[in-house]
Amino acid sequence: MSQDLDQLTALNRDYVASVQNCDVKRFDEILATEFYCSNPDKTLVDRAAFLEQTARPITIRNLKERDVIIRIMGDFAVIHAATSYTTADGQQATGRYTDCWAKQNGKWLAVSAHVSR
Repeated sequence: MSQDLDQLTALNRDYVASVQNCDVKRFDEILATEFYCSNPDKTLVDRAAFLEQTARPITIRNLKERDVIIRIMGDFAVIHAATSYTTADGQQATGRYTDCWAKQNGKWLAVSAHVSR
């Protein structure tokens, strides 16, 4: 269990960094085939659309996660967290996300994400 917690903690940090850095290659490695994401604008995108969306430069800076809660239930995990970031016009803002992860063939992969701002 501790090893899973360590892996998920690192993956969560990596996921947030990949959003900030528009790292499509890293997302391609950690997203499950059946991944879906609900965006702050209420759109629902599949894995392919999420990778396209990730490739576009983002306007926020200094994206950081905080108050991270990781719940592990066997080969399934839910991560809840708050975020803080700087908007394009320099304002400080906050948001939340919930990501679901599934262990497939011994490897944790993100299966869904819900982001709100």
